Amino acid sequence: MNMGHYLLLLRNNILISILLISLISSCSTKRTTMSNTKNLTLFEENSNYSASYTETIEFFDALAKVNDFIKMTPFGMTDIGKPLHEVVLDFDQDFDEKKSREKGKAILLINNAIHPGEPCGIDASMMLLRDIAESKIDQTLLKDLVIVMVPIYNIGGALNRGSSSRANQLGPEHYGFRGNAKNLDLNRDFIKCDSKNAESFNLLFNKWNPDVFIDNHTSNGADYQYVMTLIATQKEKLGGAYAEYMENKMLPDLYATMKDRNYEMIPYVYAREVPDEGIAGFLDLARYSSGYAALHNAISFMPETHMLKDYKSRVESTYEFSLAMIHHMAANKTELLKARNNNIEADQKRKQNPINWTMDSDRSQEINFKGFSADYKKSEVTGLSRLYYDRNKPYEKKIPFYNTYKASTTVEKPSAYIIPQAYRKVIDRLQWNGIEMTRLKRDTLMKLEMYYIKDYDSRKSPYEGHYLHSNVSVEKKQMEVLFMAGDVVVKTGQKKDRYIVETLEPQAPDSFFAWNFFDGILMQKEHFSAYVFEDLAKDILDNDANLKKQFNDKRESDEAFRNDAYAQLNYIYKHSKYYEPTYKRYPVGRIMN
Repeated sequence: MNMGHYLLLLRNNILISILLISLISSCSTKRTTMSNTKNLTLFEENSNYSASYTETIEFFDALAKVNDFIKMTPFGMTDIGKPLHEVVLDFDQDFDEKKSREKGKAILLINNAIHPGEPCGIDASMMLLRDIAESKIDQTLLKDLVIVMVPIYNIGGALNRGSSSRANQLGPEHYGFRGNAKNLDLNRDFIKCDSKNAESFNLLFNKWNPDVFIDNHTSNGADYQYVMTLIATQKEKLGGAYAEYMENKMLPDLYATMKDRNYEMIPYVYAREVPDEGIAGFLDLARYSSGYAALHNAISFMPETHMLKDYKSRVESTYEFSLAMIHHMAANKTELLKARNNNIEADQKRKQNPINWTMDSDRSQEINFKGFSADYKKSEVTGLSRLYYDRNKPYEKKIPFYNTYKASTTVEKPSAYIIPQAYRKVIDRLQWNGIEMTRLKRDTLMKLEMYYIKDYDSRKSPYEGHYLHSNVSVEKKQMEVLFMAGDVVVKTGQKKDRYIVETLEPQAPDSFFAWNFFDGILMQKEHFSAYVFEDLAKDILDNDANLKKQFNDKRESDEAFRNDAYAQLNYIYKHSKYYEPTYKRYPVGRIMN
């Protein structure tokens, strides 16, 4: 090697060394910055600013890189082509539900921006995890608690960023849109899972099986003094020891803590006209986040900050609610887990299962409410009477709170359901939710209970991409049905029985039948030509004395029937062997013993 080459090599080595030192220094500085109390979120720098999708993911990624007890990973896909993210805070660094359960830990799942125009949870969660990392929040609270967080659930909506899609909302400067990339409201999609977002979320939820679930929102509706209102899991729907624990211990504690932290709460203001007339408990059907969580015996909350309060207060109250929940779970972990396990065991043993609910309007409790006087005046736009709330006239008074529901439909749980493999979308969703199942090894003729759909109503216009069925009534029939090798058997007695029953029983308001997964059975596939069937109809009556008598009796008593030739032929057809047995027959069999 000549001297020139040697000097060139020496210079390059020196430059590489300087670069390495610079990189190490940069990483060291970053680590120091991320644990420094001056590390502010964009919201803390501007209290009317909410972090964008990119800014949010970069923040959590940076936080995870400098804190070994925080981990962020992509989890599944969303409709916009970007992955859902899973952020986990676990001081034992297991990042595994099974290991955490073996250690007796409780699990809290926090979901943000299901409606990205309601972004309080995004900014509150950034501050929450940062403050835990910086020991601003007592880290010993997390000794027996794992926090799982979805930074932004509706990524497509978050990327559709603007400042005018929520005309009734005060701030922030910019925010996302309610619909996702398929223009779906994801808080109606937890059962039907039309979105990749919901598919990924179902898998994430069942991976972690959280004990408590928080889904952060902002509310529309009446005006009142509170920054935050709260939708809690409907107590009669959840039922059992876990509902008693929530009502008697958890909720009083959360309400008291929030009041102490200057963010007094009230139940979600679900009012008829104005709150003065009373408010009603929200029936959290399974399509909603809280109702979906209840199918898994998880207590769920939708904190609803008020649209007309400033964004700073909305974010801070969301932060305080999450912190109040952490304190409660840390102090009551053993009792909480015991109550939940009792609920799960009771569900496994329960024979009679309520699947639909209605409000008990005869029962209410008085609660203290801080509102604003509501009145009517002439509209300057329409010239007609309009409602307004006068913030110069605050009041505090007792109002009725209707929060008791009673079962309106109850079914006997079978020992197993059998689902034809043709309904793969139903089977997929059961699998995403951790339902255990087996497949028939051979074609099998079974005697079992089948439903026939007697009646139902359907929406006249689409609802989230479906013509949702409601008011479903069924008729039970014992019959022999041939099921094929590969068809799926779902035994009950599982920890997920509530999910199984409320999705597979067609009368349930958010069953797979209600969401149109079985609509093929509602259309008759074969029929008759009247002029051909005439002769066959006569032979059928001549060979069936009972049918002939019923037919003649109906002709005698029903004038419209007597004067309608087609109706008479159709009556004979429907009572003959030629009428297709699968028309309106719900294809999921019920094995009763």
